[in-house]
Amino acid sequence: MSIALRTAGVHHIALRVTDLERSKRFYVDTLGFPVVAEFPGLVLFSAGNAVVGIRGAGETTPTGDAFDPFRVGLDHIALVCEDEAELDRVAARLEDEGIWSTGAKTDEALGKRYVAFKDPDGIKWEYFMA
Repeated sequence: MSIALRTAGVHHIALRVTDLERSKRFYVDTLGFPVVAEFPGLVLFSAGNAVVGIRGAGETTPTGDAFDPFRVGLDHIALVCEDEAELDRVAARLEDEGIWSTGAKTDEALGKRYVAFKDPDGIKWEYFMA
């Protein structure tokens, strides 16, 4: 029998990063996400209705550890985009800033446009048309 869990959506997402200050600059200064709160070793920012937390490497984080979307766990995070012109603007700005991205593309399976990009640790994000 199903648990039948009821939820209104995602409350927050937490990401482990190798350099907290570098990641904070990327998410807050470069992408423009507003900081919600800061604590020692943790920065919370909002991405639309979702709160995202970034934490620096922990005591047990292996030296030289790197994100790999092909390992079990997080593959990517997709944010909603509701305006085609905004999608194109963001794709162009990512390129202007020298941030790796796919450029604006169409998802073959869903027929929706998106741009994918990576944070400084290689964590993949998508800006995806709703």
